[in-house]
Amino acid sequence: MRSICVINHKGGVGKTTTAVNLASGLSRNDKNVLLIDLDPQSNISISLKVDAPYNLYDSLLGNIPLKRCIFNLGKNLDVLTSKETLVKAEYHLANKVGAQMLLRDQLREIEGYDYIIVDCPPSLGLLNQNILAFCKEAFVPTSTDYLGFDALKKMKLIVEKINSNYNHDIKITKVIPTLFDKRTKICKNTLAEMENTFNGVVSNPIRVNSKLKEAPMYGKSIFSYAKSSNGAKDYGKLVENVLAMGSIRVTEETIAG
Repeated sequence: MRSICVINHKGGVGKTTTAVNLASGLSRNDKNVLLIDLDPQSNISISLKVDAPYNLYDSLLGNIPLKRCIFNLGKNLDVLTSKETLVKAEYHLANKVGAQMLLRDQLREIEGYDYIIVDCPPSLGLLNQNILAFCKEAFVPTSTDYLGFDALKKMKLIVEKINSNYNHDIKITKVIPTLFDKRTKICKNTLAEMENTFNGVVSNPIRVNSKLKEAPMYGKSIFSYAKSSNGAKDYGKLVENVLAMGSIRVTEETIAG
C-alpha cells in the first residue's frame, strides 16, 4: 500500500484538485483508493458532494471507530471526510500525551487499499504532523511562480525536520507544477527551475483550465465532468506516471527528501 499526502504549507496551489483527481484517476485504473480530507474546510466533501454520517473528527475524539467513518463513494473509491469541527479536535488533542501519533496509529490499522491519498490543509499543525509521520510519500502541488517555488523549497526542509523529529523516512516523491500557463515567462522559468532543483521527481505540469474550476460545482472529478479537457489530459498523465512509479524501484538519487 502506498500512503501519499498531498501537501504544501502555501494555500491556493491546487492541493484538493490534485488529491480528488489523482484518487479518482487511480480508482478508474482498478486500484482501491482511500481519499482522506484533513482540512477543516472540508473541500473534499464539497468537491465530491459527500454527505457521510461520520467523519474524521468522530474518530479522533474516540466517538466512532475509524473504519466506521469511511464512506464508499463509488467503485474502488472510499473517502474519509472532515468538517470545521476538526479545528476543535486539534485543540483538544494538543495537550494529550501521544497526540502527535494518534492519527498515525489509527491509520496504520487500515487495510485493503492500494493507495491512501490525504488532502492536507495549508498549515504545519498537529494533524499535518500526524499525517507526515504516517505517510511514506509526499506529493507537493506547486504553483509555477516565484512564491510557489519558494514554498516548495521550504517544504523540502519541513520534510527533513519531520523525519528527524519522528525518526521517519517520508520523502517528496512527486512535485506537481500547477496553474501552468506556457504563454507566460514566469511559468516557463519557474518550471525549468523546479526541474533543475528537483531532478527526477517533477511531473508534467497541470495547465490552467477552467474545467478544473467548474468540476467541483457538480460534485465530479475532471474525468467525469470534462474527459476531453486539458485538465483531464494533464491529470490523466499524472495518474499514468504515479502508476508507473509503483512498478519500479525508486532510488535515493531520484527522491527529494
